[in-house]
Amino acid sequence: MTAAPPPRRFRNPVLPGCHPDPSVCRVGDDFYLVTSSFEWFPGLPLFHSRDLVHWRPIGHAMDRPSQLPLDGVRASGGLYAPTLRHHDGRFYLVCTLVDGTSWSGHFVLTATDPAGPWSEPHPLDGAGIDPSLFFDDDGRAWFTATRETGRYEGHTEIYLREFDPSALTLTGGEHVIWDGAVKGAIWSEGSHLYKIGGRYHLLTAEGGTAHDHAVMMARADHVTGPYEGDPRNPVLTHRHLGLGHPIVGTGHADLVETPGGEWWMVLLAMRPHHDGRCVLGRETFLTPVRWEDGWPVAGPVEPSHPSPSLPEHRWPAEPACDHFDAPDLGPSWNVLRTPRERWWSLTERPGHLRLRARPVSLAANPSFVGRRQSHPAFAAYTALDLAGEHASAGLALVQNDAFHVLLLSTGRELRLVVRERGVASVLAEVPAECHRVRLGVEAHGRWYQARYSLEPGRWEPLGAPVDGDLLSSQVAGGFTGVYVGVYATGDGGHADFDWFEYSPLG
Repeated sequence: MTAAPPPRRFRNPVLPGCHPDPSVCRVGDDFYLVTSSFEWFPGLPLFHSRDLVHWRPIGHAMDRPSQLPLDGVRASGGLYAPTLRHHDGRFYLVCTLVDGTSWSGHFVLTATDPAGPWSEPHPLDGAGIDPSLFFDDDGRAWFTATRETGRYEGHTEIYLREFDPSALTLTGGEHVIWDGAVKGAIWSEGSHLYKIGGRYHLLTAEGGTAHDHAVMMARADHVTGPYEGDPRNPVLTHRHLGLGHPIVGTGHADLVETPGGEWWMVLLAMRPHHDGRCVLGRETFLTPVRWEDGWPVAGPVEPSHPSPSLPEHRWPAEPACDHFDAPDLGPSWNVLRTPRERWWSLTERPGHLRLRARPVSLAANPSFVGRRQSHPAFAAYTALDLAGEHASAGLALVQNDAFHVLLLSTGRELRLVVRERGVASVLAEVPAECHRVRLGVEAHGRWYQARYSLEPGRWEPLGAPVDGDLLSSQVAGGFTGVYVGVYATGDGGHADFDWFEYSPLG
């Protein structure tokens, strides 16, 4: 007899790099997922899967400047914790814009195709963050969100209101349905409602979105409560495993059922490089769920799990090198805040990405096009031609405006610049009297090594490796991971980037 093949396994995270606060929904045999995007544009990246493991990007829900006023938004402000749901042939996406300068608050978007186009945002009443929608089987729909109470630092409550899907408004009175599962609970948030086995189940996050993060469950016989907590709460956490565990900060989850009746949980977590510090940000993980006594049992979240009992469905691999020969930037690229002018071009010099050098800092809408760092070890390279006496351009590793690393060509020299707590320091400098240069960075955990090449095939290090701890959210603050990409700055001139290559190492 021939032995049965071992079961397929998948590796976590299923969406590496800064993809926090995942929300998932199923439509037939297809799964769709959205994550937070904060101050990055376009906003709210959307993904499609048929096996919950392999995800392909299908666009962004907010890809038009008219939808998304990120002007002046602080680092780690912007778009918080979206929820994606589908009902009667229509997709609904609710989210919160935090610290917007022209408007802020909850809103809802709609689309008939998750790949877009999505509507303009419709504002929704209410304070707080982390909105969610629930469509009941009696035809009614409900909105939940979290808000601070002021009773003590970090105390929040989950409130409920009815949602009118046709008018896209909230109606009726408020019902406060939850304020935490444990005594002294902080940051009870990220709520989602489900009806399972005839009962209403409320899934929440708790403990803050760092190492003490946790997933809690409560249930009720009526949607407005009262809700009783799962006696085994938290239903998922890694906070008891310590800072040295390879996966920490598990929380902010959403549940989905497969066509075959399996239950799975998508959630955020982090992969620290040492001492609990992480440059990748909060990533999207997947873990199985089973039900016991009417309560979910989940996790722990492992680097590898047996795959869902779904046909494996891989998508074509994205090329490692972008030659900038498409008419538009691909979905992996982002810019900081809403661009109000077109400072980049893929057509002025075909086969190149042209960035106009402008005297705009990384605290605004700079000439920076970046993608998420998605691996603890990676190499990124580019080749550029620089034009303009007062222009500089090259590679940038960006955590936020006060913490970043720049590898720049001025046309006269190459400089390795680190900005930490808002103070810039030149770590290394070499003469380079040329306008054509190749630049690269190689990362291994916390260490980033800058490299350059003035002639093909000959690469040299620029300075010593940079300690990437300064790019971790534990040092730099905020909720995002590192972005790596191409950058231009100055008063006039431009840089033409011939290609950009990103490859994982090991």
